[in-house]
Formats: sequence, structure tokens, C-alpha cells
Amino acid sequence: MEWYRFIILGKVQGVFYRKFVSQALMKKQFKGYIQNLPDGSVEVVAEVFDDDFDTFMQILKKGSPLSSVEDIKYEVIDDAVFNTDGFEIRY
Repeated sequence: MEWYRFIILGKVQGVFYRKFVSQALMKKQFKGYIQNLPDGSVEVVAEVFDDDFDTFMQILKKGSPLSSVEDIKYEVIDDAVFNTDGFEIRY
């Protein structure tokens, strides 16, 4: 299990991307958050187990019907401590 920070690039703001992704991740019981960034990208910080990484990435890539994901960058956050019981949208 690791905490990751993902940056999703493409047409991901104003197209219900956060709503669709957060609902899918809640159903899979992931912990973390999703938020828009000022540069037009979306940030996701989440706890992901190795066995679930591919599923997690597929959810991020799929997004919403109106979104178009061009690239996903990610990094492991070694010292991450987040107090969340589920997955949330941050504004």
C-alpha cells in the first residue's frame, strides 16, 4: 500500500470528471481526494494497494463521458498522512 499523487491532464475540468471519478473510487472503497488545479489539470491523492493500481488507473483514464484524458503523471508520497475515511471531492 502506498499513497500516490496523480496529475491528470486533458479536458478534465467542467466536464464532470471529478464527480464520475470520485463516485467510481468510492464504490471501490479507495481513500483520498480529488480536486481541480488552477492550471486546468486535476489532482488525485489516494491510498492504492499494489493489486488495485491497474484498476485505479483505468478509473482515472475513463473519467466522464465528456472528459478526455491526455496524460496521467504520478508519484509516490512517502510521508503522506491524510485523515480521510473515504474518498472526497475538494473545492
